[in-house]
Parts: sequence; structure tokens; C-alpha cells
Amino acid sequence: MALAESCTGGLIASLLTEVAGASAVLDLGVVAYADAVKREVVGVPAEALQAHGAVSEPVARALAEGARRLGRATWGLGVTGIAGPTGGTPEKPVGTVHLALAGPAGTQAWARRFPGDRARVRRAAAYDALDQLRRALAR
Repeated sequence: MALAESCTGGLIASLLTEVAGASAVLDLGVVAYADAVKREVVGVPAEALQAHGAVSEPVARALAEGARRLGRATWGLGVTGIAGPTGGTPEKPVGTVHLALAGPAGTQAWARRFPGDRARVRRAAAYDALDQLRRALAR
């Protein structure tokens, strides 16, 4: 498992490492908050950032795929969003989160709009990402 987190700021990695033995499954965790880190470390194409913005499906997909590649992992999770309280727009209000899971069968992406304050949005996004991973593993 490898992670590239933006709006969750390492919360998914933190939740995973609370469990003893997490080192057997967690290969890599990157907090890619800045666009430069998304590009230069994780490999998000500059074109995706320019055309769609950091909070978008193409960027979430690129984060998941980049994390998977960097970590040489079976699974990669990518999360990007607007946790608030500022930064929202009418098109992308606070609570907008794009998530993606890259795995052996390809990459799936989904978007959510989580209500609440910053902490609640981050927590909901982290749990949603882990739930989608759990569902993929159960298939």
C-alpha cells in the first residue's frame, strides 16, 4: 500500500500506523500538499494541474498511480480536496474531495462532498478512502 495525501495531510497514514504491524502493508506515505510536490515527487502532470486544478479527478488518479509506482506497491491511494474553512468556490465548495485507488485492475476514482468543519472533512475523506480500499480487497 502506498499513499499520496493532500487535504488529509497524512491522516490516512496515521490511521494505518495506529495498528501494530502496519509496516507489513504500508510501503510509502507522501503528503503532497503543494502543487510542486504533486508534480516533482509524485509525478502529477503539470497539464492536469493547469487544466483541472489540484482538486480534480485527474489529479486524484495521478496521485494514486504515482504513489503506487513510487512505493512499488500493489495499491495506491490518492486524495485531494478542499478541507476549508477557506479555498472553496461555487464549482468546488469546501468539502469537495476527489479520491482514487490504483490497483492491479486499474484505477478507480470518485468524488465526495463532505459536510462539516476542516477536521470533519479530513476525517471523513480518510475513512472513505480506507473503506474503498477495504471494498476493493474484499472483491
